[in-house]
Amino acid sequence: MKSERLIGILSILLQEEKTTAPVLAEKFEVSRRTINRDIEDLCKAGIPIKTVQGSGGGISIMDGYRIDRTILTSKDMQMILAGLRSLDSISGSRYYSQLMEKLQSGSSTFINGRDSMLIDLSSWYRSSLAPKIEAIQSAIEKRNLLEFRYYAPSGESSRTIEPYYLVFQWSSWYVWGWCTTREDFRLFKLNRMDGVVETNRSFDCRNAPLPDLSNEKIFPGGIKVKALFTPDMKWRLVEEFGPHCFMESDDGRLLYSADFTDMDNLVSWLLTFGAKTEVLEPPEVRDRIRCIAEELEKTYRRF
Repeated sequence: MKSERLIGILSILLQEEKTTAPVLAEKFEVSRRTINRDIEDLCKAGIPIKTVQGSGGGISIMDGYRIDRTILTSKDMQMILAGLRSLDSISGSRYYSQLMEKLQSGSSTFINGRDSMLIDLSSWYRSSLAPKIEAIQSAIEKRNLLEFRYYAPSGESSRTIEPYYLVFQWSSWYVWGWCTTREDFRLFKLNRMDGVVETNRSFDCRNAPLPDLSNEKIFPGGIKVKALFTPDMKWRLVEEFGPHCFMESDDGRLLYSADFTDMDNLVSWLLTFGAKTEVLEPPEVRDRIRCIAEELEKTYRRF
């Protein structure tokens, strides 16, 4: 994309004394004519670039402008590269790795030390996430409608949306867009989407609001739960909710209190602790777990 290429060219010119159009054309996999147009655009933007023809010539930034090469410190560049590596972990192409190579070009003295931050955004789902993200990014850029099959607790459905934002939140990927079925903006979890297809049908861009991802909006609560956990489950409570989510009772058990939004998710979560937790409130949660335990007992009694 042109904007990324212009940034890449400017970065190389800030790091190197001089380069040439053939070298830039090879790095960015475009023609020399395209590079020449890019240089003209950078000059129009106020970057003082000079070109010298013939042997020993090349493209460079005028000496008086060299002070701006320190606009990024070594730490700044390390953080930029860490961010690009995190995006590369879910990329289905070599785009981000190539962009990192371009930014690192000629900057061995500018970037010091080894990597100290490694981020993988793909988790266990890289093979399935990468093509979905690639299709969604393309649809957002081209303003094309997106179609997919969606699996929700309420059932399966075919959806068509106008995609606006890719979102990474709560350790998962989502797409935020206008759902033509619901006629409203919705947040869709990528792991629940199947058969993601970018259509050739374009849409007029709406004045799309940023998604409100606050816990109060997404998880409004409503189900107040109190439960006792055995002491050996402290690590899980700390990992999932922090060290201040419980109080130690006189018998050593951990009294946990919180608000939950979804009854099914709450019951499913509590069942993962097995006999290591006892629900005190609300009574309907106790009843649900008791009924599930009775059904399980009937199922396994047969064997």
